[in-house]
Amino acid sequence: MLNVIELSGITKTFGSVVAVNDLSLSVPEGSIYGFIGPNGSGKTTTIRMIMRIMYPDSGSLKIRGKEPDAMRHENIGYLPEERGLYKKMKLGELLRFHGELNQGTDLGKWIDYWLRRLDLHEYKEKKVETLSKGMKQKLQFIATILHRPEIIILDEPFSGLDPVNADIMKDVILDLQKDGATIIFSTHDMAMAEKMCDYIFMIHRGEKVLDGTLTFIQDQYGNDTIRIQSEMGMKALEGMPGIEKVNNFGKLQEVRVASGIDPQEILSDLLQKTRITRFEITKPSLNDIFIRIASPERKEVDHE
Repeated sequence: MLNVIELSGITKTFGSVVAVNDLSLSVPEGSIYGFIGPNGSGKTTTIRMIMRIMYPDSGSLKIRGKEPDAMRHENIGYLPEERGLYKKMKLGELLRFHGELNQGTDLGKWIDYWLRRLDLHEYKEKKVETLSKGMKQKLQFIATILHRPEIIILDEPFSGLDPVNADIMKDVILDLQKDGATIIFSTHDMAMAEKMCDYIFMIHRGEKVLDGTLTFIQDQYGNDTIRIQSEMGMKALEGMPGIEKVNNFGKLQEVRVASGIDPQEILSDLLQKTRITRFEITKPSLNDIFIRIASPERKEVDHE
């Protein structure tokens, strides 16, 4: 499979701070690649280096097998973390401006199509400043994809969207992939990354700590997680041996089983205390893996 973006040994520093350290990454053509990591971990810096907004101190970066030159990327759509729109322009005018800037074709047709698709067509002759935050985000997303780029890079595309608009955005991204686009997006929404991404990359303190399919990543941790619902809730687990950590969600407890412990032993002990309505042995979720890596000192109930 052809890799459309390849990073090899990329390092970027700001003074004494190493923002990205010796990062290598390959993004296959036609894939959705999720970038995850805590705030300040290096996600946006990596995206900006791909976009040549900033340059690495060392290492190489190739797009479709070639090192990008100083020319702007005409076949890449980029939605930056910092949103920026000309507030006094009308929506239709602003989209035409962006489309022409990116050498798009059939702009009238595509402007109308995307405004309708994202429920903004009735605002076409309105000024940007009249829109809500979520509407502005959808408008900038349209500006990002209007010229039908082959590579689409979205920095936090779901941030600030309500569930209805997040679902619309999700469907559009999947349709763009179906039409052949390669998509990178950064997100703090682990559930969305789990469901949408073909590959997931996690960066923490400038270092790559995860890279692969969700199944590959989860397999590194094994089936060490139990999701439990019981009449006693958290109280049923207090003082119970064989449990390493408990993440308490109130009505559900997510339990990390200690190494060498059979989950059936925990079930047997629980049944002597309370009625069980759910007992599910599973691999850890991406959210749990993220927390294990990024917040090892996180305040959870510790049974060690």
